[in-house]
Amino acid sequence: MSAAQTGVPVLAARALTKRFGGLTAVDHFELELQPGEIVGVIGPNGAGKTTVFNLLTGVYKPTEGSVSVSGVPTAKLKPDRVAALGIGRTFQNIRLFKDLTVLDNVKVGFQTRRRQSVLGAIFRSSAFRKEEREIEADALALLELMGLTALRDARAGGLAYGQQRRLEIARALAARPKVLLLDEPAAGTNDTESEALQKLIREIRQRYDLAILLIEHDMPFVMGLVSRLIVLDHGLTIARGTPEEIRANPHVIEAYLGQESEA
Repeated sequence: MSAAQTGVPVLAARALTKRFGGLTAVDHFELELQPGEIVGVIGPNGAGKTTVFNLLTGVYKPTEGSVSVSGVPTAKLKPDRVAALGIGRTFQNIRLFKDLTVLDNVKVGFQTRRRQSVLGAIFRSSAFRKEEREIEADALALLELMGLTALRDARAGGLAYGQQRRLEIARALAARPKVLLLDEPAAGTNDTESEALQKLIREIRQRYDLAILLIEHDMPFVMGLVSRLIVLDHGLTIARGTPEEIRANPHVIEAYLGQESEA
């Protein structure tokens, strides 16, 4: 039975706290993410947003609190095992294998789904070859979705910035996650690219039945995409609500949105 059928959040955080020495980077963060939701995390630089992502994905272990994926606690799991539970992620600073081709970068994302053993790979068994064909077909389908098919054999490091962002999303989707965490996906995009990315994220959510949690500084982008927002400031959650509620929240205006929001 899926998380959607049981009502269990696909991703949950309870009183999630991270301290680095005397600095509290995240203080009692709470999250319940349901299948199919698109939720935004916003806040000024240094608010703790990326630290939250690192806690949710197992990169950091919490000082206090807990994280669970479809009801499974992740406290004792390494990041690769958290990913295998169904968490995909992109990064604020794009992390691609820049000397590999575009296609090979996506194929790397299928590692958690491989069924064949090392021996199968060494001897190139028929089952291994069949799996390789399936992976390549799935990778090409992801490149088509991202509009990158014509660049399949190009070196990833030679792509334009926006294309690298799309390639990183494709690689994250290769593992068929239940939840996709996007760290500033609209960074460096112009208005036209931003609108296209909004449409793409909605299509991804629909096609792959995903929940999406994103960090974003581009307010028009995030406000037009998410159903609700969580606002952080110095590690504290200062507001939660719909985009309309957040726009009107005086604490948010003071801490982050400022005159731009009032305008």
